[in-house]
Amino acid sequence: MGKVKTRILGNEEVEEKQKKEQKLKSEEKKLLKKKEVKESKEENKDESEVKITSPAKASEVKEKKAKKIVVKLRGKKYLAVKKLVDKTKTYLLKDAVDMLKKMKTAKFDESVEIHIVVDGTGLKGELELPHSTGKQVKVAVVDEKLLGELEKGRMDFDILVTHPSFMPKLAKFAKVLGPKGLMPNPKAGTISTKPEDIVKKFSRGVMRWKTEPKFPLIHQMIGKISFPEKNLVENAVKFIEVVGKKHILKAYIKSTMSPSIKLDLQR
Repeated sequence: MGKVKTRILGNEEVEEKQKKEQKLKSEEKKLLKKKEVKESKEENKDESEVKITSPAKASEVKEKKAKKIVVKLRGKKYLAVKKLVDKTKTYLLKDAVDMLKKMKTAKFDESVEIHIVVDGTGLKGELELPHSTGKQVKVAVVDEKLLGELEKGRMDFDILVTHPSFMPKLAKFAKVLGPKGLMPNPKAGTISTKPEDIVKKFSRGVMRWKTEPKFPLIHQMIGKISFPEKNLVENAVKFIEVVGKKHILKAYIKSTMSPSIKLDLQR
């Protein structure tokens, strides 16, 4: 049996005293319980820390950290051609293209790209370069067959053109086409009552360009390293003109496997 507590009835002073003592004991028990819970948590924490810092775990943690800071080593060919570029200098476009040709190391036909830092996001446009980029652009027109391909998740095209009547049917694919920049829209000139004419325009080499969504950067392919130097220079000049020198803060040219060359656009 448990311990029986007796209370004296009829004496108010004694009763009041007993109530206070019981209340005090109850509070002491609560404090003691809180202390035990706190100590238990600290013990568990210490045990977890011991587990983490055990020799086996410590080595795993070190390995993970080491993996994060692994520096990708460049090949001998890249390091050799990198020495040709003085990073403290800017180069005239003609000289930069000439240098790119001397730095060719890959067996395949490398792409030549221009990378531009501009004064803000939201810049965009379209143009037709004097010479093709060498990349075959696949332009597709929306019809029932293509809608069936989209249903299956197949998208074998670079540009999608449509007649306005197909837009309601395309709406359900907006979440897939939109992020890829393939959803037809009036601003891009990919919605027309004469889609065949739009196909001819884009197949001719008319291309769209724009800054990255959140950064003032433009990346654009302007040709292949196998192109005559004159063609690459003319393509680059045209693209720079369309973007506008007033917007350009820095500009670089490079091929797929080469280091970048900073351009001098002031001369």
